[in-house]
Amino acid sequence: KAAEDESFRLCRKEGAALHHLLVVPDFWKGMMGDDWLNNGVTRIRFGDYVENELVRETADEIERLSERAKKDDIAYTDEVHLGTPGPCLAAACEKGGFDLAVIGSPRPKGADGYRSRMDLELLARSLKTRLLIVPHPDR
Repeated sequence: KAAEDESFRLCRKEGAALHHLLVVPDFWKGMMGDDWLNNGVTRIRFGDYVENELVRETADEIERLSERAKKDDIAYTDEVHLGTPGPCLAAACEKGGFDLAVIGSPRPKGADGYRSRMDLELLARSLKTRLLIVPHPDR
């Protein structure tokens, strides 16, 4: 959220466009609950449920940011990938030719939400775009 706020602030200040990369981490594929789902039909239904929830949450997030950009008169595009966040960001920046990539720092231990395992050192070496890492507000 801090990186989102900073991105919007920079776009308003500079008159820039915002390209939102949303990466659905591929670790969710392993969340099939095989230890408690004891038949194929139940496993398929649960997999469909998880996938539908991810689609819904992704669509909600894109809609929320699109509305915010519209309200602030900022040109907005989005891109969704399933994979590992660091390589997806590097590939998107390479393809898109962006001036700046803005990400949030890892959440502090104990903070609510998913704590990213993004390898920042690897990202910094592979990214050919300037990178701004916005600190978590609790730091």
